[in-house]
Amino acid sequence: MNHHKVQLDTGAKEDLFEIYRYVALNDSIEQADRLFGALKRACYSRHTLPLRGHIPPELQEIGVSQFREIRFKPYRIFFSIDHMTVTIHCVLDGRRDMQSLLQDRLLR
Repeated sequence: MNHHKVQLDTGAKEDLFEIYRYVALNDSIEQADRLFGALKRACYSRHTLPLRGHIPPELQEIGVSQFREIRFKPYRIFFSIDHMTVTIHCVLDGRRDMQSLLQDRLLR
């Protein structure tokens, strides 16, 4: 089985940091550590079978199909695949206005 390289772009790294910071301040550092580790594992799990996941419905509605997502409730992890590289573009809270966030973050 071929393994893909997984990379997090700057936006995804910032998203993970902000999620960690929020949970650490509003819950506990231990919970933030657990969530951060679980989200990173979910991101890096794209190295095998990267096509798992689906095209986000908000993007599919407007004919954009180069991005895929997986969910780690309530978070949504958005990525693209280019040959043997999976790029994680953002890790977003699915309870937010996703249409606006995706237009700002992925369709610049």
